[in-house]
Amino acid sequence: MENSNKNKKEEKSNWAIGGTTMIGIGVGLIYLQTSVLIFVASIIIGVGAGLIIAPVISLFEKDQS
Repeated sequence: MENSNKNKKEEKSNWAIGGTTMIGIGVGLIYLQTSVLIFVASIIIGVGAGLIIAPVISLFEKDQS
């Protein structure tokens, strides 16, 4: 049981989706007065970027192990 908790803490690819979503929200808030569609688009782009980055980070972590 300790081993599974340790693996979850060491795996950084789980943070990629949430982190890029927060970046998308931050960028979207800058453009919120310009257009609401840009706000929504930036959130979607943030989630998409996270979904692309997460497997790449996971591959690099497996190579280092």
